[in-house]
Amino acid sequence: MDINSREIIILGAGLTGLTMGFYLKKAGKDFVIIEKDDRTGGVINTLEENGFVYEQGPNTGVLSTPEIVQLFEDLGDRCMLETAGPGAGKRYILKDGKWHALPSGPVSAVTTPLFTIKDKFRILGEPFRKPGNDPDETLSSMVLRRLGKSFLEYAVDPFVSGIYAGDPARLIPRFALPKLYALEQNYGSFIRGAIAKSREPKTETMKKATKEVFSVRGGLKNLVAALTGAIGRENILTSCRDTVVTPGSGSYSVTFTDRSGQSQQLTAPVVISTIGAYGLPDVFPFIPADLMRKVSILNYAAIVQVAVGYHSWQGKKLDAFGGLVPSREKRDILGILFPSAIFEGRAPEKGALLSVFLGGIKNPGFIDKSNEEITDIVLKEIQSTLYCKNQPDLLKINRYLHAIPQYDITSGDRLESIKTIQEKFPGLILAGNLRDGIGMADRIKQAVTISGLLTS
Repeated sequence: MDINSREIIILGAGLTGLTMGFYLKKAGKDFVIIEKDDRTGGVINTLEENGFVYEQGPNTGVLSTPEIVQLFEDLGDRCMLETAGPGAGKRYILKDGKWHALPSGPVSAVTTPLFTIKDKFRILGEPFRKPGNDPDETLSSMVLRRLGKSFLEYAVDPFVSGIYAGDPARLIPRFALPKLYALEQNYGSFIRGAIAKSREPKTETMKKATKEVFSVRGGLKNLVAALTGAIGRENILTSCRDTVVTPGSGSYSVTFTDRSGQSQQLTAPVVISTIGAYGLPDVFPFIPADLMRKVSILNYAAIVQVAVGYHSWQGKKLDAFGGLVPSREKRDILGILFPSAIFEGRAPEKGALLSVFLGGIKNPGFIDKSNEEITDIVLKEIQSTLYCKNQPDLLKINRYLHAIPQYDITSGDRLESIKTIQEKFPGLILAGNLRDGIGMADRIKQAVTISGLLTS
């Protein structure tokens, strides 16, 4: 084989690309990962400073698929899975300036002050309503139809803000929340579907998906380090700029500028892209414009994430995963997570570590605010919602212009276009969070599925 030839080229060394590389390496495949940044992991990164261990990207994941549990088992001693403490099951919702626990079942749903009396009766009647028949119905429409306005405003809206930083009036459940959509379509009801699913027998593999919140001992950077080490640096090229893919006869040519400024070229019959939809047109100029437009049009939520640490916490008791803020409350933040409340070693013994989120689809201009403006907003919100008046010992601001893709009404055309592109150009795979879900578990499941197809 030519020195510049590979079996597989992966574009992007985020979680998806690294997981693919890990399993391709185990299968003995000849591959290389090309990454534009000077490090692996994408937005995943953990920093330690002044007694705090904080995440710059995702704070946690959920053990929602067997594949993610299997990955940790396959990594062995390279990194240690850390499941969250008992407080992780509790989420607060802000209403009229006060925090209330998000209901965890039908009983708490009818006793909570978050919902109106009318909607509490609607919740009790949910199992008896007819399922919807519009596959492109929005999430807000679905929830209003089945559960009522207050449930939308004080349960679904903050949930969507916490997961997607999105707008339930734009998200389409069959793409954004396929499991929820399937409950209504397959069982006629969310509640009846959830009960039926809980009673279905589970295989030993399915039992691995415990739905627990997780991180990694020492931070998520150690998952990235474990994958990178197992793959081998010789199979990962970082600081690669101006990458362009060109189709040839039975293979693809990938040209890029390496870290020394030299032009390089590699070829492979299989090229897998894990890069964002917004970056695809420059990398794949040969894809017909009409098809590419339907893929690259994907909208992303812009998010500001602020890590705030206190050596001595003097506010509300932090006994939950965190608190989410409904749009109706007209606050300047989406929510506040409490990492030090659910994971050990994230803050000094009597201190606290918070992760505050601002912006999102409904407030895109926040990403352009100055550091001083962001700081003032965050400290004001912490003081008014968590009653902490002392100054923090750590405050770090991170901005993400393309943070979370929105699975809205354009998703159907995007998925059909991806299918058409892959059929038109055999060996080209468009992966990443532009399809198949946005969570860490989704990324790993997609990577395992694709690498399995290439090694079977």
